[in-house]
Amino acid sequence: MTTKEGRFECFSETDRLLIRPLNKNDYQNWLNEYENRLPSQHRHDEGKLDMSICTMEWFHNLVDKHQELGVSDSAHIFGVFRKNDGTHIGMIDFSTLARDDFHWGRIGYTIHNQYWRLGYGREAVNAALSIAFQQLNFHRIEAHINLDNTPSVKLAESVGMEFECVRKGFIYENDEWTDHLVYYKNAN
Repeated sequence: MTTKEGRFECFSETDRLLIRPLNKNDYQNWLNEYENRLPSQHRHDEGKLDMSICTMEWFHNLVDKHQELGVSDSAHIFGVFRKNDGTHIGMIDFSTLARDDFHWGRIGYTIHNQYWRLGYGREAVNAALSIAFQQLNFHRIEAHINLDNTPSVKLAESVGMEFECVRKGFIYENDEWTDHLVYYKNAN
């Protein structure tokens, strides 16, 4: 959904969370939570990251790029914020795979590891799926998950996504074509 000014403005909220596009005022909060990440907890957790290139100017350009992607319907990228204190706890994105007769997208989700095991992932992904189906008009959303990423599988299943198949040699990562589990959910 875009405003008259051409800005991408979809959002959702739960009892504890607000899911919305990043804005330029989020910089310090966003940076603090990336810098406060714990060391990697498993192979698919990036853990602490080098944030030295992430200046305020870099972040403002990132917010502008997210807006452009949303307006063009290429990707829709959301920050996940705790409502009681505004803390940035993660990101969720939807990539448009096809429109026309499909209205098909892919979801990606990351909750900062210092906020794991508090139910935020399930709550945020449920709210984001509402955005996908009700505001972005997707019919089908898929999650493409590494075969050994058990936490991501559990999260997908907890929000009602169903296992469809293993796609062989599906995504090029770490210098090789890797197999992925495909989980999906269709709009009701």
